[in-house]
Amino acid sequence: MADVDPADYHESGRSSPTGQTFWSKDKKKVLLVTRGHPFARDAFYNIFESNPDIEYSAVEHPAAQLMFNPEFAKNFDCYVQYDMPGIEFNRDPNSDGRPRFVEPPQYYKDGVMAMLEAGFPLVIMHHTCAAWPAWPEWSEIVGGHFLYFPMKSRGVDKQDSGYNIDVPHKVSPVANHPITAGIEPFDIVDEVYMSEVFEDSVVPLFRSSWEFTDQNFFSSKLALQGKYYSNEGWSHPPSSNLVGWVKTYKNSPIVYLQFGDGPATYKNETFRKILRQAINWACSDEAKVWAREYNAKKAAE
Repeated sequence: MADVDPADYHESGRSSPTGQTFWSKDKKKVLLVTRGHPFARDAFYNIFESNPDIEYSAVEHPAAQLMFNPEFAKNFDCYVQYDMPGIEFNRDPNSDGRPRFVEPPQYYKDGVMAMLEAGFPLVIMHHTCAAWPAWPEWSEIVGGHFLYFPMKSRGVDKQDSGYNIDVPHKVSPVANHPITAGIEPFDIVDEVYMSEVFEDSVVPLFRSSWEFTDQNFFSSKLALQGKYYSNEGWSHPPSSNLVGWVKTYKNSPIVYLQFGDGPATYKNETFRKILRQAINWACSDEAKVWAREYNAKKAAE
């Protein structure tokens, strides 16, 4: 066995040939958070296994909630979230399908807020925008709000959100940014959401060619009632075609990418490149400086 130089590893992470547990010093350290929504596990994890820029650990809810605090986050460069906690779906056929929304425990909320105050970066994917519906602050962290039923968003009554699965559409970059670098308009087949997007609070990165009008989406309320792929009697104002953005929350850089539903997307090489660049940017000193400068600019306006 070749000699191993301990200087090639950081503390905490994977096992080295000596039996000690270390991270490789030249790769980003990522915590990948899942559970709350089904997904093709092997195909999804392959995205991260094949990313040469990172090493990652994977954790599921509810155990993940213990890891959202600044002390634990010191072991990582960013968290990538593909989770959807806070919803208990009602399978009773005699009900109207309304799920039970569960607030996160206080220690989790406090930990998340402390992480964001400290400037810890998050990369948020796809259905994670629909997490924690009983905790409105989560939508402010993400920059968008998926509504399962007609309810308030930012204090205003809104219609339930829409979805459409396996939509062929073209995604185009709309900003010069490290996450969009080298990305040309590309075709993708993926799930799209017709939900609230807080365009006044985000920096747009990607827009979709899909027409975000109610005839092109299905009602989430009807789906929860067992009427899948239906928009009968449902209406929704046209919504934003923004499908990727960056923003800040407190002192943290936040990335949200709406694409990422299933294996067809997982295999898309442009999607993989975007996610790789999103992780690299979020983990960078550049992103942290940008967050501070962006907040200072907003405060001065």
